[in-house]
Amino acid sequence: MSFEPTSLLISFVFGSIGFVGLVYGRRMKRFPHMLAGGLLMAYPVVVGDPLIMTVVGLCIVSLWVLAVRMGA
Repeated sequence: MSFEPTSLLISFVFGSIGFVGLVYGRRMKRFPHMLAGGLLMAYPVVVGDPLIMTVVGLCIVSLWVLAVRMGA
C-alpha cells in the first residue's frame, strides 16, 4: 500500500463504496454485493499504483453491476 495522496484518496473512495456494498449485502443476504464490497475494500492494500488501482476498482464495480443486472 502506498501513502501517496492520490492512492489514499482512490482507496478511500472505492473502500467506502465497498463498505456500503458489504453492509447492504449482509443485511439483504445478497452474495454479489458482499463479494464486490469485500473486494473493493481489500484490493487497495495489494495494488499500489493509482492508475492500476482505478482500473481494477472500475472493473470490480462493472462486474458487480453486470451481475446484479443479470439477476444474481
